[in-house]
Amino acid sequence: MVKRRQVGTMGTSVFPCLFVILLAGSSPSRCAEDNSSASHKTEGGAEKLVLLNDIADVEAFISGAEVAVVGFFQEPESPEVSQLRLVAARIPEVPFALSSSSAVREHYGVTAATLTLFRRADKDRRDLNMDSEEIDADKMSRFIRINELRLVTEYNPTTAVGVLHSSLPLHLLLFTDKKSSEHPERMRRYREAAELFEGKILFILVDINLKSNEQVMAYFKLKKSQLPALAIFHTPDEKRDVLPLEEVSIERVKDFCNAFLQKMQKVREHFCVGYRMLGSHRKMLFLIGPLRK
Repeated sequence: MVKRRQVGTMGTSVFPCLFVILLAGSSPSRCAEDNSSASHKTEGGAEKLVLLNDIADVEAFISGAEVAVVGFFQEPESPEVSQLRLVAARIPEVPFALSSSSAVREHYGVTAATLTLFRRADKDRRDLNMDSEEIDADKMSRFIRINELRLVTEYNPTTAVGVLHSSLPLHLLLFTDKKSSEHPERMRRYREAAELFEGKILFILVDINLKSNEQVMAYFKLKKSQLPALAIFHTPDEKRDVLPLEEVSIERVKDFCNAFLQKMQKVREHFCVGYRMLGSHRKMLFLIGPLRK
């Protein structure tokens, strides 16, 4: 059983039908092993587990990566740990650690053998209970591939699940052609902009060469002739904005995000004023009512 445990202060967003359209066309299980190209390589790889039995060491390990995986197991040489070692070798771009310390498990609220994925992009985590069913290396790998979100996450049928369950309600999508010679520089700038909004906005890359992404592009009423383009999306109420770009620059991305955030702030302020006025009106009716009688 996969459980979501929130370590940040963000609330759970209400997930609209926008991203579900991907899942209709392709199964996450078929694509789980094809997501390695979307991940950024971690220098040095992760071919073996790092044993960490100190809370400060685990915290430093987690904070040092966009995505980090920790196996909380009472026995460091259990069969589950052997399977986890296989997974660590399969996914070298994700750092893996193991902790058998009762103090560490208590600190992270873990009571059973658990595989936990920590995400920097939305300050969140996902837990896989190893005691609920028989978990092997394939199931662990699929769990990681589905739930890994990064500062810039490439959108496809596998990562769609993690995007759907992100604690960040605001998503920024960059529609672009990965085959373009300008793609590496666009991504560098886009990633730098993502760091400015870490924990506030989930940055997503949408490659127009992926067939299923054509439906996402159609949702935002974008044509290939308008690309590259940015689309920002607020999941609770599906408010959105679109900006075709001649060039992806850090300033354009930053200005676009800030303008939308300011617009959302004004909406919230107007709502609060209206709610207070409604409250005062109801209070007056409550006071006047008995006098009329």
